[in-house]
Amino acid sequence: MEVAAVRLLRGGSLLGRNYPTCLSSWKTPRALWSSQSEALLSPTHSGLPCAPLQTFTDEEAMMKSAVKKFAQEQIAPLVSTMDENSKMEKSVIQGLFQQGLMAVDVDTKYGGTGASFFSFVLVVEELSKVDASVALICDVQNTVVNGLIRKHGTEEQKAAYLTQLATKKVGSFCLSEAGAGSDSFALKTRADKKGDYYVISGSKMWITSAREAELFLVMANVDPSAGYKGITCFIVDRDAEGFHVGKAENKLGIRASSTCPLTLDNVKVPEANILGQVGHGYKYAIGSLNEGRIGIAAQMLGLAQGCFDYTIPYIKERMQFGKRLFDFQGLQHQVAHVATQLEAARLLTYNAARLVDAGRPFVKEAAMAKYHASEVAGLTTSKCIEWMGGVGYTKDYPVEKYFRDAKIGTIYEGASNIQLNTIAKLLDAEH
Repeated sequence: MEVAAVRLLRGGSLLGRNYPTCLSSWKTPRALWSSQSEALLSPTHSGLPCAPLQTFTDEEAMMKSAVKKFAQEQIAPLVSTMDENSKMEKSVIQGLFQQGLMAVDVDTKYGGTGASFFSFVLVVEELSKVDASVALICDVQNTVVNGLIRKHGTEEQKAAYLTQLATKKVGSFCLSEAGAGSDSFALKTRADKKGDYYVISGSKMWITSAREAELFLVMANVDPSAGYKGITCFIVDRDAEGFHVGKAENKLGIRASSTCPLTLDNVKVPEANILGQVGHGYKYAIGSLNEGRIGIAAQMLGLAQGCFDYTIPYIKERMQFGKRLFDFQGLQHQVAHVATQLEAARLLTYNAARLVDAGRPFVKEAAMAKYHASEVAGLTTSKCIEWMGGVGYTKDYPVEKYFRDAKIGTIYEGASNIQLNTIAKLLDAEH
């Protein structure tokens, strides 16, 4: 891990606390305010079994610091342009690979960073403070694509695909369809066996990173009569004949992250490209989405914190009726409430991530973290616009973008009502 940490840092160090003049353009890189967790970067207590959730190991602290520096220096100057153009800059994707952020918890023998799942959560949180779209491409790559191959792939598949996903290829997970959203196992895409290969036909919708991806994990049913127990995961190359990526959706938020439909017209896939066991795709999807929800919780947490950190200096300097906006008790109470909700979201998210690393059950905690963090992101970004007033409503400053980006958190990776259903079901089982 020391080698990985050095690789990530590459001469970087914790940035100085530079508080720029309020209302400087969001197109200028900003040093973001630190959350309370950053005060614990030094010293750390890596050997303490009951350490506070916001206490980091040396490796986690270095990872967090390096990602923060990378995001501020290489991503922040491009955020506005990427949002306006609905396209992620290639240099940003290349930077993610160069920093080792596209395979955070993949073993180093496959070219990964070899860090913990918790380290990955810190990565997503820090990226999201600057741009949730960039965090999303990193999140899907790590939790879903890499995770599925790492857990269920053969050694040959790991050697062939994880090494590429760690160093140069973006991956995409293909589950949702027009009639299979929250009811994802109602998918209609079929895979018919023909000798030593399968022929896949169907279509997918809402596929994240499809425009940039070169490798796709496609869920298709090999035996519709068996219902969801026929769902199987296939590894499909972008250049496979009959495989088509459609036009990216014109979205409200996370606009730099592509979301596209796919069409599979009799796509031939070798039997060797089945990931895991035939008919177990539904189990794999459930498992990957459970971990993915912690990644989305981290995304929403970072997004909300980034918006909050941008706004607070403004209300501490903006004068009305002879005093700072922050001096009005009514506003102080709102700020205190939001800060408390942010802290609760952080603790829920960190706890779920620590449970994953400890090999303990985490499904309920993941659902709670994802649900609460997405709700808090909506609350925080809405309040920040109100606190900044008219300027917060303009596109010259990032607060309105944070607001637009936050909405997806209550929808994807399991809508809020789905999370509540999961929480209630597990609570019922516990009691």
